[in-house]
Amino acid sequence: MPLTSPQRELLKRLAHPIKPTVYVGKQGVTPTVVRTTDEVLTAQELIKVKFVDRKDEKRALTDALSAETACEIVGILGNIATLYRPHPDIEKRRIEFPVLGR
Repeated sequence: MPLTSPQRELLKRLAHPIKPTVYVGKQGVTPTVVRTTDEVLTAQELIKVKFVDRKDEKRALTDALSAETACEIVGILGNIATLYRPHPDIEKRRIEFPVLGR
């Protein structure tokens, strides 16, 4: 589900006060990083990932992490990537997008 521009902007505003919960070190996107990211996305929907090492590869690593966890990349600012994935149970979703139009 690709994000629209208004959805992406809303998620950026919501993510502003959030602290990074996943850290990518010198080993890159390991199975542990993928598992942790998946668990945190399920619990919180919107997270930040901080790149401690391999900062020059952050875009490729974010793409790989996004593909492994089936989430959307909201944005990358500095060495922090913001990721979003709605909760699989509609009743447990925390983030609601406003309906555009009327």
